[in-house]
Amino acid sequence: MDMVDKDVVIIGGGLGGCAAALSACAKGLHVLLTEETDWIGGQVTSQGVPPDEHPWIEACGSTRRYQEYRQKVRETYLRIMDVKMTTTLCNPGNGLVSSICHDPRVSLHVLEEMLMPYALTGQLTIKLNTSATSIKKSDRTLNSVTYKNSVTGKEETVTASYFIDATETGDLLPLADVEYVTGAEAKVDTNEPHALEIADPNDIQAFTYVLGMEYRHGEDHSIPEPEMYPFWKKFQPDIWPDKYLSFFAPHPITKEKREYTLFRQETGFPLWEYRRIFDQQQWYTAVNAGDVSLMNWPQSDYFLGNIYDVSVAEKEKNSYQAKQLSLSLLYWLQTEAPRPEGGIGYPGLKLRKDLFATEDGLAKAPYIRESRRIKAEYTIVEQDVSPHFNEGKTGKMYEDRIGIGSYSIDLHPSMAGRTYLDIEALPFHIPLGALIPKDTNNLLAGCKNIGTTHITNGCYRLHPTEWNIGEACGALVAFCIKNKVDPKLVRENKQLLTAFQDQLRADGFELEWPKEFYESGGTL
Repeated sequence: MDMVDKDVVIIGGGLGGCAAALSACAKGLHVLLTEETDWIGGQVTSQGVPPDEHPWIEACGSTRRYQEYRQKVRETYLRIMDVKMTTTLCNPGNGLVSSICHDPRVSLHVLEEMLMPYALTGQLTIKLNTSATSIKKSDRTLNSVTYKNSVTGKEETVTASYFIDATETGDLLPLADVEYVTGAEAKVDTNEPHALEIADPNDIQAFTYVLGMEYRHGEDHSIPEPEMYPFWKKFQPDIWPDKYLSFFAPHPITKEKREYTLFRQETGFPLWEYRRIFDQQQWYTAVNAGDVSLMNWPQSDYFLGNIYDVSVAEKEKNSYQAKQLSLSLLYWLQTEAPRPEGGIGYPGLKLRKDLFATEDGLAKAPYIRESRRIKAEYTIVEQDVSPHFNEGKTGKMYEDRIGIGSYSIDLHPSMAGRTYLDIEALPFHIPLGALIPKDTNNLLAGCKNIGTTHITNGCYRLHPTEWNIGEACGALVAFCIKNKVDPKLVRENKQLLTAFQDQLRADGFELEWPKEFYESGGTL
């Protein structure tokens, strides 16, 4: 078995992992980045979820590198496509969820390009189709991790000064015997107004297998009937106001029956526009191309079981059933969905298998909303971000803040049978303590596995925040190696903390919401 040595090993090549690699490499560290699929980028690429961002993102609320990533996405479209109308704020799909709704393959290209300078010199090594299999640990210190390539079967072991868990489900935590939490905490532990009376480790948000569709009017692209279509066609959970395969779902805030539509009508929420990634009206094309949209909708959330901390058989069953749900929703849309003008079905919906380069047309990996979470030096609770517990326009101003972000507390239906929880959260700050496990010296949490609760995970899990978390991890490792200190000491020592925060600001991190945000009354 081969043995290599690095300054930092980043397990998980999602947005947090890529951001961590960029910041660590920029500081001169030698980095190994592994990714279990054959695409880096995580939720924005292999999971098929375009950036879900707050309303101030064009002006503030992210790191400078994240803004560079966004700008490179736009520049890529404007360079390679023939645009009908030039705009500085190009939204390739004119999707509703973001001002930069775009094809996952473009994000993959941009992220690879951003990392390429470090790969060319050998400073950065990227291992695709690779997952960690074991960890050697002495007391509170991780010594090495062994990883395996799922295609070749080859195993390697790497030693490092620091390790960052940037996996989508906190995979290093059980391997390293690090304390972690899953599901919902009890009110007695967090004092959160919306916490459960009794903790439930299985109260975990739904995950989703995304797929991409092009609409080609007048054509028939109906897929074969999925094996589980009869099951999903009849399925109606107690928390749902109609059949799951329908144009009705609970309103996330009011829980009242809410009508959806495929395309825009006078009433109803237009699902097609929500995550549309290609708006053909914006581009000149050599062929008659149709609009392309990604299916990540209420009706494709899978909450009948989990895919981590379960047996291999249970994981495979739930993965299969989740894929069958997404394909069944597509088949229902193609063949049975009621049309507003009368008739049924939209057979012109074409499954775009090329989007993810998969045989079944589904994303390479499921979109994970809720991960294992470290027991951290500091745990972010509902009171930190709630307008009912904070005066002013933002949440708690942590002394050890390392970034900012914003999103509502948005919890999807859970595997415990609970419905949506969608409540207001103030624009927030990210505390360094939430990235540091209590029981480990040289491991950091690099994405959705930080020290949030089940509730606050709902606002700390989106793209700009995950990027900020990962980028801060890379910067922290470099700071610790340079100053020969560990992460806990950086947080506890005022002089070190101030120096680290000064470095972050110089590197383009926003540690406070800007003056313009406050002067505008929080309405930039």
